[in-house]
Amino acid sequence: MIHVLKADRTREPFSEQKVMDSIRRARIPHSLRGEVLTHVKSKLYDGISTQEIYQHILEFLSTSPKPYIKTRYSLKEAIMQLGPTGYPFEDFISKLLEAQGYATRVRQILRGRCISHEIDVIAEKEGRTAMIEAKFHNSPGVRSEVHVALYTQARFEDIKVRNQIDEAWLVTNTKTTVDANTFSHCTGMRVLSWDYPEGEGLRDLIEQSQLHPITMLTMLAQSQKMTLLENHIVLCKDILNKPELLDILYLSRQDREKLIAEIATVCADEE
Repeated sequence: MIHVLKADRTREPFSEQKVMDSIRRARIPHSLRGEVLTHVKSKLYDGISTQEIYQHILEFLSTSPKPYIKTRYSLKEAIMQLGPTGYPFEDFISKLLEAQGYATRVRQILRGRCISHEIDVIAEKEGRTAMIEAKFHNSPGVRSEVHVALYTQARFEDIKVRNQIDEAWLVTNTKTTVDANTFSHCTGMRVLSWDYPEGEGLRDLIEQSQLHPITMLTMLAQSQKMTLLENHIVLCKDILNKPELLDILYLSRQDREKLIAEIATVCADEE
């Protein structure tokens, strides 16, 4: 039996279904899915890492007759590029919640009963207000430990009365530990991690809303991505709707057209 080494260094049996689920979620065309799986299976060996499987899938998709199709498969890694400060991740979470009907504000200073706090995101919907701790990690094996949940709850307790805050959320782009989840459930805190709650995690919300970060784009250099992020331009969809947002990059006409073509592929509804 072939075992796969995960980012947290644990091992699990290789699953064809997991590969197929991942390429389905990325909206890879039906015509390519079987070929992707065949390619991955040809590269397997016992102890292969999930990162290597990911690279083999990208390797195959890069040969696709459809240009830029591999861009759709880089969501998790793209989210991890929303750093290093974490502010772009907060902007991204704000945009994602706005798509869910929330009114949001980022990086607000709220005075508590004891001290003042900078809150990453404040989200309001249907008469309820949430303070959100957006915990960003740039490594897939890192989990948010229970102390992060404890810290978030303590801040919530300090600000909730004076600022009429109804609930606390912990949002992270990786995973949370069992203790962090247990404490959060006990105190009524909402946890939103990469794949938790099942079917309603961060990955699910991104894929359902198709709000993809600009860090997915292969046509941009890292310095160009940082320029966009520093100007709070975090979504491919925003550029597609307002191409003039690219003016700050001073791209040639040819490079601009190629970039917009890639963005259109990322944002396209069809598979």
